[in-house]
Amino acid sequence: MALTTYVKGRAYDWSHAIGRASANGTGFNYPQTMCLGTDGDIYVANRGNENNFGMRVNHIKVGGPGEEELLAEFATYGEADGNTIWPFGVAVDKNGEVYVTDEWKSTVSVFDAKGKFIRKWGTPGSGPGQLKGPAGIICEPNGNVIVVDSGNNRLQVFTPQGKLVAQCGKAGSGEGEFNKPWGITLDKDGNIYVADWKNHRVQKLSPAGKFLMAIGRYGKLPVAPNAFAVTYLGPFISSVPATERIPAGILNHPTGVAVDPEGDIYVTDWGNHRLCIFDKEGHPLTHLVGDAQVMSKWGQQSIDANPDMMKAYRRVQNIEQLWRFCFPTAVVFNPKTDQIIVADSQRNRLQVYNKVRDYVDFQANL
Repeated sequence: MALTTYVKGRAYDWSHAIGRASANGTGFNYPQTMCLGTDGDIYVANRGNENNFGMRVNHIKVGGPGEEELLAEFATYGEADGNTIWPFGVAVDKNGEVYVTDEWKSTVSVFDAKGKFIRKWGTPGSGPGQLKGPAGIICEPNGNVIVVDSGNNRLQVFTPQGKLVAQCGKAGSGEGEFNKPWGITLDKDGNIYVADWKNHRVQKLSPAGKFLMAIGRYGKLPVAPNAFAVTYLGPFISSVPATERIPAGILNHPTGVAVDPEGDIYVTDWGNHRLCIFDKEGHPLTHLVGDAQVMSKWGQQSIDANPDMMKAYRRVQNIEQLWRFCFPTAVVFNPKTDQIIVADSQRNRLQVYNKVRDYVDFQANL
């Protein structure tokens, strides 16, 4: 796809990439979820693995190309309070406090904006107020916190101190039912959107938890005979013409969801290695597949420090596969900057697009 994708009065311009593979410092290690901070900065929860123990939350200034800056990192690997084993969801409330779910411990830890541990709550189990593999998390304007209780296939609402307020959902594939739900977001009206991972859809619920709409249906992208194989190292590059591709309405294990002020819905289509975009009625608009043709600032710093990395990079016959998303896991929309930020998990980076409204193409006089 081109660096600019246009559809129905909207354009999506690729801006830049942020990150590199790193177990600590200026980079990411299998970014899992993200959220906006109070100043338009972002917090990224890194999954890490048992080999490098890169589990942590990064606090990142985004800005424009080359302006990214690591502000802090916290919730690093460990058993003690303030540490995490498998960090999953991250959310920030109106006071700047940061909430982090731990899928392994089935807890929620709370930090201040600079990453200082404040408190934690949550106990493992399936009873009211208990958690089993909590995933996404979001803070409501009223101060309550919604936790995607993934292992129990439900949502639970808590006060900031962890007192249960309400819950909804159960296991299943019907309206308001879930099968390993993952990411969560709110729109400007307080409606709840949940990436229903194993049901291959996003569900829209009212602020009270009533089912409103299902977005997407299951499907896989076609694989061209000459395509690269899909592995943990990266997705295939398909030569299937755009007119023959499955439309953006299909999803294969969606993980993250975001909604912009106009109601457009962004879904990370994990299994199909792309970002799907829907209008506010749930109709598919288009999809983005990743366009990181320019090295990130932190990635370039790695190459500058190790010339052998550049030698290896220049020997690759086709670098297009490196531009593309590989199992993207999360997306946020910044209404102050109109930036769409996608967590490109297996590439250990973020890809940033700008949404352009009322886009007009240039006029060439030939």
